[in-house]
Formats: sequence, structure tokens, C-alpha cells
Amino acid sequence: MSHLRNLVAALLFVMQFVAAGAWADGLFVYFGTQRDAPGVGFSLARFDTDTGHLTRPQLILAAEAPSFFVIHPDGKHLYTTNFSGTGGVSAYQIDPKTASLKLINHLSGGGAGTSYISLDKTGRFVLAANFATGHIAVFHIQDDGSLGEHTAYDQHAGSSINPQRQTRTYPHCIITDPTNRFALVADLGLDKLFVYRFDEKTGTLTANDPPFVTVKPGSGPRHVRFHPNGKWVYLINEMGSSIIGYNWDSARGTLAEFQTVSTLPRGFSGENNAAELEIHPDGKFLYGSNRGHDSIAIFAIDQTSGKLTLVGHVPSQGKTPRNFALDPTGKWMICTNQFGNSAVVFRIDENTGQLTQVGQGIEVSAPCCERFLPAPAP
Repeated sequence: MSHLRNLVAALLFVMQFVAAGAWADGLFVYFGTQRDAPGVGFSLARFDTDTGHLTRPQLILAAEAPSFFVIHPDGKHLYTTNFSGTGGVSAYQIDPKTASLKLINHLSGGGAGTSYISLDKTGRFVLAANFATGHIAVFHIQDDGSLGEHTAYDQHAGSSINPQRQTRTYPHCIITDPTNRFALVADLGLDKLFVYRFDEKTGTLTANDPPFVTVKPGSGPRHVRFHPNGKWVYLINEMGSSIIGYNWDSARGTLAEFQTVSTLPRGFSGENNAAELEIHPDGKFLYGSNRGHDSIAIFAIDQTSGKLTLVGHVPSQGKTPRNFALDPTGKWMICTNQFGNSAVVFRIDENTGQLTQVGQGIEVSAPCCERFLPAPAP
């Protein structure tokens, strides 16, 4: 019965856009949730890149807590973490006309809490971090888009100073560098940013020398991003509400810190956990989200040194902005407020990086992740 309801909802969703003649331009937007319950999973909306108008997302497929996901460059496949249940990763096929999803396969992560997923630069491997069990893994993508068994696996161990949140390892992010020869892993529980050597032919990981850099104890590293020039790395710390800038040596895979800045305005004394980190496609601006202050911090990036200068803070217009995404044109941001049950669109000023809200927030059930997919031409 639930499958029938999902199918009917998806058909109605498609029909509303056909009737409106809205197929020629714009983007599809997927939304996922960390919840695992009947009637939740993947939702789909349409986004107008000229006006910033976002339609209300409609549920298209029930799924087990797809809290973080990526779309393959071929536009035909989507890969997601499953945060609850057995955890793990799942592969989906994307319908090129309707953007509907069809499950290809699911691989258990060995425990709930798979929190992050990314693709290597060849598009042949999926990299995943399991927050709850403390391990990272790499999976080969088969010719049909399905996920094969893991090609690499590493279990972290240890702890840091916070007696509630750092009693053990909590890897929260894993990405490859622009050369695809290294993989970086942010571990919230250990206060370390790990560096692995990555073999793009075999999908294997080996510890680099040195294998990691440490951050200020109690910082809680969460997500990491490379600047488009490949020379700078930025790490957002969840517990410390800070961003660290590093110079990146792509030959040796080493990191040299050059700056640490707060994601919070001066004088704020409330509880906060920083979350997402994104860099504008032109490399001039960096954005970080604050859960507690409930804002997006905006920084200008010095194009010579990589250093950050605070531009300002913009309210996320909802509670707990866990994630946000920039559209492919770099003109728009969609921010999802997990406990505010909303998605909010912001226009990005190309000269200052400032954000201006467009329209009202759109209702979405406990959103955790959002991703843009170019819509097909009619």
C-alpha cells in the first residue's frame, strides 16, 4: 500500500510540472532526511534558476534515513548513506525524464550511523565514513551503477578530551583531493584530520606519512573542502565552531595550518554546533552553517593567501541548518533547517558573497541534505 501511495504521489508531482509547462529550464532538487519512519525518504522539487522559486518538495521514494547523498557526474545514479538501521550505503538509478529513483542495491555499513559519502574523481569509487562505528570504507561502482564490496576499510581508534562527545572515534567526512591521489578524513572524536594515499586503479587506502594533523583539543572536526585552486584546504570544526585553513602540498599530501577563524559573531555565548562547509565555484567566498546560532557565516577568501575575512552572518530562517548547497550557476543557495522542517532559498551576490532570502521558506520534513540535478530538455 505504501508503494502505491509513493507511486501516485510521484505521478502527481510530474503531472503538475507538465501542466505548467515548466520542463524547459530549471533544476530538480532532491531532499533527504535522517529520519527512518513510514512516509519519509527522498523528496523532489523543482527550482527556477532565473527567479529562485522552489516548489514544495513531494515524497517520491521511501528510504532508510538517506541523510547525506551525492549524484554521479553521469546524472544517472545517486549514492546515499543510510544513517539508521544497519547503516551502510545504497545505489539508485535516476530516471532521465522524471528524476524518479529506483533502488539498485544496498550494502550494510556494519552498524547504524553511516554519515558521509563522496565519489573519487574518476567516478569509479564511493567513499564512506561511518560516524557510529568509527570506520571508513571505499566501494567499487560496477558497470550497472551498483555498489560492489569494499576495496578499502580502516577502523579508527582512540578518544579526545570531551567526556561526553569524544570518548571514541567519530569519522564524519571523507573526500579525495583534486589530484585523486589522497583522501582526507575528518574525525570528530579524535580531533584529527587524517590523510590517506588513494589508489584510483584499485580503490585502496594506505596511511600517508605523516598520517594526520591534530587540531585544538575539543574542536571536533566535521567536514573538509578543497579550494578550486587545489592549494588550500578548509576544515570546519563542529564543537569548536571554527574553520581552519591549511596550505596543501599535493605532492606529499601534507597540511600546514595558516589560519583559524570562528564561525560565530563576536559576543555570542550560546550553545552552537557548526555543520556544513561549502566554497563558491569562483573560489572567492566560503560559507559555514551554525546550529544554535542558526545562521550561515559568510567569508571572503583572499586569492593570494587563502585567508578568510568575515563578511557577515545571515539567519538561516529556521532551526538547526544542518546542510546547504549551492546551485551549479553559483547564483543561489538552498539551506535546509533540520528541526525547522524547512528549505530556504538565498540569492548570492557575486561581488560580495552576501546572501539575500528569496520568498518564504518551503516546508520539508526534517531535511538533512539537498542536491541539485539538471532537468532534461523537453
